[in-house]
Amino acid sequence: MSRTPSATSRRLTALAVLAGLSALCGRAAPAAAQAVQAPPTDGGARTVAPMPSLAPMIKRVSPAVVSIGVQGAVREQGRNPLLDDPFFRRFFNAPPDGGARERPFQSAGSGVIVDAGRGYIITNAHVVENAREITVTLFDEREFPAKLVGSDPRTDVAVIQIEAPQLTPIALGDSDRLEPGDYVAAIGNPFGLQHSVSYGIVSALGRSGMNPDGFESLIQTDASINPGNSGGALVNLRGELVGINNMILSGNGGNIGIGFAIPVNMARSVMDQIIRFGSVKRGQLGVTLAPVTQDIAQALGLPGTNGALVTQVLRDSAAARAGLRAGDVVTTLNGRTVRSSAEFRNAIGLLRVGDKVDVGLLREGRALQLSAVVADPSGAEPPAAPGAAAKPAPDALHRGFQGANLDDTPDGGVAVRSVTPGSPAAASGLRAGDVVLSANGARIARRADLTAASAAAAARGGTLVLQVRRNGELAIVLLR
Repeated sequence: MSRTPSATSRRLTALAVLAGLSALCGRAAPAAAQAVQAPPTDGGARTVAPMPSLAPMIKRVSPAVVSIGVQGAVREQGRNPLLDDPFFRRFFNAPPDGGARERPFQSAGSGVIVDAGRGYIITNAHVVENAREITVTLFDEREFPAKLVGSDPRTDVAVIQIEAPQLTPIALGDSDRLEPGDYVAAIGNPFGLQHSVSYGIVSALGRSGMNPDGFESLIQTDASINPGNSGGALVNLRGELVGINNMILSGNGGNIGIGFAIPVNMARSVMDQIIRFGSVKRGQLGVTLAPVTQDIAQALGLPGTNGALVTQVLRDSAAARAGLRAGDVVTTLNGRTVRSSAEFRNAIGLLRVGDKVDVGLLREGRALQLSAVVADPSGAEPPAAPGAAAKPAPDALHRGFQGANLDDTPDGGVAVRSVTPGSPAAASGLRAGDVVLSANGARIARRADLTAASAAAAARGGTLVLQVRRNGELAIVLLR
């Protein structure tokens, strides 16, 4: 016969569940613990255990999240350019041009107060794009006009400023400490529903490829993010800002459980430059990079696929002055592990011109440490290479040589005398004038060496990683 548990046993069970939740929250246990207070009584002798809740944290954080209203104008799309030609208008007796080339719009988004004293609010660049008027509505319904301090579309970060008393800033967390599975909450104004809260976990880190021209290492979360959430807060269970919500992946414009946020460490770096300079003074090292795939790692004898393969170093660049070479595999930047070429590119792109960086790398199996100073992007230019027509390479070589005319050189190495446009050699990146110096780490002194290296790569079905001398500089060419 089943028995009804006693009040004491139910209370002990509830407390055990709360303890389990705190253990699952890991680093966020202190916040979760705020929800556990002295058990209230129901008026009798029994006590009722409280339910776990994020309400105390949300109440503390919500005043730092604001609603942003934007009014602006965008240039009409699809307008026939002939209508801008006075001769065309006169010849065809077109009506006078009233100058109606812009369409007014209104939009809404979210923002987060990061500096109460100076009234700085961080949001998305796309929220305030083309804005003529920006209005900020606070949690207590006060409204203030805002001015745009600066915007960086490549990271989708913008900073606006208001003059208002009694503002509540948010505490900034450390997005580098996030891990998939960590609990997070998104706060914003989806579809104009102010101060909506959703809850979920970090689904993944380091997402990129949404904006090919941007600097991305996005947090993916299943916390519901919808239109209007852009620029809002992604917080951990301590109530610390760990991300700025900025986009969703959706087929119908609504949430399907895949949302993205800009890591707060990236946003803070961009924000600091915007506040100081009004824009981002983005520097560069002067290298081109490729991801370290499994094939490349195997070809170069690397222990894994972490790192960024340097395929070319630009002449007179910061990287050239520091001693980087094509074929180097960057493994650390300022002591932190580099997991991918995208991560390395993002890290450099967020540094200021003049910043010093320590670069750890692998060169021919040896670990090296170099120092470089981030340079102005207007500095180095990639070396040019002449083009020409050509004869195909022998079938014994990798298919990527087809369309290239190869010859031994007196000083060692195999010279690419010419490359047929549209050939596999041209598609692989080989250029007339290149001199092949090594293949998959093996030194190439003559054609026979290249044939042997190509055959070995073909037997493994892998990639042929060539180091070439191009216009006096070293470069990497990948034949797949």
